Amino acid sequence: MTTHPSRRHLLSRAAVLGGLLTVSAPLVACSRTEAGTGAPAGDADLLERLRKQGHVRVGFAGEAPYGFQDGGELVGEAPTLHREVFTALGIPELRPTLTEFGSLIPGLLAGRFDVVSAGMAITPERCAKVAFSEPEFVSPTALMVPRGNPKGLSDLASCAGAGARVGVLTAAVEAAYAKAAGVRDGSVVTVAKQQDGLDALLAGRIDAFALTGISLRRLARTNAGAAVEVLEPFVPVVDGVKRYSPGGAVFRRGAVSLRKAFDTELTKITGDPARYVRLIGKYGFTEREVPPRTLRTADLCAG
Repeated sequence: MTTHPSRRHLLSRAAVLGGLLTVSAPLVACSRTEAGTGAPAGDADLLERLRKQGHVRVGFAGEAPYGFQDGGELVGEAPTLHREVFTALGIPELRPTLTEFGSLIPGLLAGRFDVVSAGMAITPERCAKVAFSEPEFVSPTALMVPRGNPKGLSDLASCAGAGARVGVLTAAVEAAYAKAAGVRDGSVVTVAKQQDGLDALLAGRIDAFALTGISLRRLARTNAGAAVEVLEPFVPVVDGVKRYSPGGAVFRRGAVSLRKAFDTELTKITGDPARYVRLIGKYGFTEREVPPRTLRTADLCAG
């Protein structure tokens, strides 16, 4: 069975390990650029230059729980992992630049920062422009149901079997997942926002709300006391393809030595689920979000 990335949102995440970083002002891009691209020249020796200067510039956009500001400080998933990696590489400081998500890749290519620390979805279209790390997480789907799970649901196939009404966000991939699992069109109910899904569940307008497990767990935490529960995540299958929805760090394509060194340290973390959860568990990431060893960026980029 093949794998393929499929994400509704192209997310950005940021955080730090061993302390939180305050967002700094954007730095001026390098003056030396590659002809015709605007990208900084000399990416081949970027790893050594970053080691000498002791910091790496990271771009992030801001979305909980992946990367966001809390009280003026940068928190979330990606820079927590990335700081751990870069510290191991002898680069102890992250200098973050906040930008809109759509500006992350252009900003990277223009040299505003050295790495996109946003857990961006790995897609063939992006792979044509930039280089991704190996996956740093996957986003399995889950169901939020009324407390006690009265219909005995477990995944979208069980929703189809029970004739359950499934809530999905407007334009979300979960609608296609539900259809592939056999949920009837009339039983798929769209909502505009995550909170609307929880409210519809409590009001009895739907029997389950389908979204990534990460997002649903956070929604449950922000609605503490609501009579709902989040079931164990699962990996949807569409046309025989497992939809893992992976994300990773992003580099300019010329920064080969930096990316390879990054991957070496990253796989030490993803290969140790206990360490992985210890680092980013507080942001809702569990062993279910650890990328399978067989899930490789080269395959994801190939489509």
